[in-house]
Amino acid sequence: MGNLCSLFAPPKPVKKRRPITKRQPSVPRSASGPRNRLRSSSSSSTRDNKFEDAILFGGGVDGGSLPFDRSASQRYPVSGSKKNQLPRSSSTRSRSSTDPLLQPHQFLNKGIKLDDLETNHFILIHGGGFGAWCWYKTIALLEEDGFKVTSIDLAGCGINSFNINSISSLSQYVKPLTDVLEKLPPGEKVILVGHDFGGACISYAMELFPLKISKAVFLAAAMLTNGQSTLDMFSLQAGQSDLMRKAQIFIYTNGNEHPPTAIDLDRSLLKDLLFNQSPSKDVALASVSMRSIPFAPVLEKLSLSDGNYGSVRRYYIQTLEDNAIPVALQENMINSSPPEKVYRLKGADHAPFFSKPQALHKLLLEISRIGASHM
Repeated sequence: MGNLCSLFAPPKPVKKRRPITKRQPSVPRSASGPRNRLRSSSSSSTRDNKFEDAILFGGGVDGGSLPFDRSASQRYPVSGSKKNQLPRSSSTRSRSSTDPLLQPHQFLNKGIKLDDLETNHFILIHGGGFGAWCWYKTIALLEEDGFKVTSIDLAGCGINSFNINSISSLSQYVKPLTDVLEKLPPGEKVILVGHDFGGACISYAMELFPLKISKAVFLAAAMLTNGQSTLDMFSLQAGQSDLMRKAQIFIYTNGNEHPPTAIDLDRSLLKDLLFNQSPSKDVALASVSMRSIPFAPVLEKLSLSDGNYGSVRRYYIQTLEDNAIPVALQENMINSSPPEKVYRLKGADHAPFFSKPQALHKLLLEISRIGASHM
């Protein structure tokens, strides 16, 4: 207040020198005042977000604004600003170098257009217990860049009403995906992205529809070999993940004398097992949205041929802070059936669509442009 009063207090020589009095009204150059208030209010929210990030994963991933259109960020009139200046991201969090922010169409402006790509259609397949809902950040980012995105609820998952405990085969579980692939127009191809148990699901689809799949991306996923089941794959990590064993709850709908019908996960262990690097709000979303995992498809051994499954270009994205499928197990699958290329997501837990959405988005864009024809 003292400084403010001194600005408006008339100096003694005012009456003698009129030129001075004319300059006086220009003293409140506090035209910058509103700008300072905007910065202070913005910086306070930034501090809150950074504090939350520090608790969760050391600050660097923007989880708050991704589902919203960046162009919808609020704009404030600032004197001297350019009239047609593009709005910046509505996020106030700082980005880490491992998870950079891609501006809309930044990728496509680097000499590559959507028309140059073999396909601009992504189909996202969730992991065990998840649903289409888990991809909300990835969907928003891809659609901002002009891609077509289909996120599917497999049988008994998300809002699909099928009874999980009555699923008896992998084909039954994957039917929502195979239905979509069957209905694709002639000549249209897609990029399949499978997470976790979704890796086995897209492998099954690759065997059935190799000509409809441009590329397959395994994201912290079960990438199996011929004759192998997902349970076989998990058995390779015996002794590596006590947390996984503690979290598993087997459901015996047909009685204890019969095999389990589904597997549930202890909600109190979800954060440590799956979301150790994810924002707390995404952990909360998952805790109220996840459903049981059907047991029969996990037991089913895949029949994969070189002529079908082997003809599809495969890519693997490793998650380096993964407690559910540890890096050693990911490496084991990669070495057993080497894909065309391996990517590594630093700082990502088992749910990179929550913990590293921007970095994941960047990799999906890079994979989509492989083999693209330049104009």
